[in-house]
Amino acid sequence: MRVHQGICAKLQGGFLRRWWAAVAIGALMIIIAGILAALFPRLINIIIDKEIALQEGSRTFDWWKEPPVTPQMRVYIYNVTNADEFLNNGVKPTLQELGPYIYLETWEKVNIKFNLNDTVTYNVKKRFVFSEELSHGSEEDLVVVPNVPMLSATSQSKHAARFLRLAMASIMDILKIKPFVEVSVGQLLWGYEDPLLKLAKDVVPTDQKLPYEQFGLLYGKNGTGKDNFTIFTGIMDITKYGLMDKWNGKSILGHWTTPDCDSVMGSDGSIFPPHITKHTILKIFDKDLCRTLPLIYQQDVMTAGGVPGFRFVPPAGVFSSPDQIPSQRCFCPSGPPCAPEGTFNASLCQYDSPILLSFPHFYLADPALREAVIGISAPEAKKHQLYIDVQPTMGTALSARARIQINLAVSQVRDIKQVASFPDIIFPIMWFEDGIDQLPEEVTSLLRMAVELPPVARAAMSGALAAIGIVVLVGALICLSRAANRQEKLHLSAPLPGNAKNDNSISPSFQNHSVKKIQGLNRCH
Repeated sequence: MRVHQGICAKLQGGFLRRWWAAVAIGALMIIIAGILAALFPRLINIIIDKEIALQEGSRTFDWWKEPPVTPQMRVYIYNVTNADEFLNNGVKPTLQELGPYIYLETWEKVNIKFNLNDTVTYNVKKRFVFSEELSHGSEEDLVVVPNVPMLSATSQSKHAARFLRLAMASIMDILKIKPFVEVSVGQLLWGYEDPLLKLAKDVVPTDQKLPYEQFGLLYGKNGTGKDNFTIFTGIMDITKYGLMDKWNGKSILGHWTTPDCDSVMGSDGSIFPPHITKHTILKIFDKDLCRTLPLIYQQDVMTAGGVPGFRFVPPAGVFSSPDQIPSQRCFCPSGPPCAPEGTFNASLCQYDSPILLSFPHFYLADPALREAVIGISAPEAKKHQLYIDVQPTMGTALSARARIQINLAVSQVRDIKQVASFPDIIFPIMWFEDGIDQLPEEVTSLLRMAVELPPVARAAMSGALAAIGIVVLVGALICLSRAANRQEKLHLSAPLPGNAKNDNSISPSFQNHSVKKIQGLNRCH
């Protein structure tokens, strides 16, 4: 009987306690595996947020300061082939699309200064180098285009006093200024001396003078820009990472009638706040566009280097008239008439020049605008749509095509003989696409790792922990079950008290049987 009591004490003591502890450990490991699987993405996001924030000395900062890419700007010029017939006979202007004229770019942020409110201020230095090998033409190619300074001045004088318009006509006659000019591609883009601008320098009051003496569609953009940009670093608030806080010290443009339209809060197009979804609306601020441009999800893409991304494009009504989308009325502060459907009036930030922006070939615009001229083919989304591909986890731009067409809104002014026969028309001048096809392998490999590694690590860690926990739990339960069965058999095989002669008399056969039972339990143990 004492042997029987010792066995029961062992089964009910440390032997069972160890297996119950194993059961608890196995269950705990399974619970931890579940918690890890649920919280792992959040932990990865915390690490990503910390790593991508703009901090001096970090890899992200170095790539932001000097992007390791070589963007290309492709320029297409609309050469007017029948200028005289258009002016004298009233026929439609015939345009010949020349190009692309390709420029290789380098970007750099200079004069960088970190501020106390989680922002950084800088200037942008862009260099454009013409690539004759890649281009279809030379910078020396001569083109005939509308005389933008002259036509801007005449259009602005439409509502001025009549004697001022007559005086302007006399001045233009003396200076031999005509509605069309023949210049080289290089001059059209980067600047040439214009007699009207030269005259304005001498007669216009100082506070109304233009900040340049030459005219060029890209004049002053080759080199360090004067504009100061202040963006959020994302250190304190990652949701504002890369977004504009101020432009030239202002958080609003001062042009448009609602705070949402007038705000500069948008990305420069290279970095965006991370954790982008298909419902996210990206905003890009462009000082030349004079507004922020919203972008919406279009489709999933796989970019060069094997990095998956989301493609974002402008909504179809981004340049719609207020008649089509009432919310666009904020971009027409002077009231009707507003810019035609599919165009944007950027005159308020172009020194009141009647510049209308659109997508190339009047993509998404009123077909009548394209039909008013000859020589522009029907627009195609693949060739003329603006888009940007973004890695959603990191918020990094993978590839992009910024495509914009520059048009001049010309108004007929009968008192100025030089343009008396020039009809009201939206005259296309040029369009360009600026962007990159892919990032360097050094960058794409890290992005690929950031995309592929977390799910694998999550599955491996939580899966391994759960598997070990299940093995420990099941093994412990099996051993507990076997121990319980053997304990029950010991109880059944023990002699009844009435059959024993005395406490000390135990038969040899019973002793042998008990020893075998104990040995069996020890084997389980």
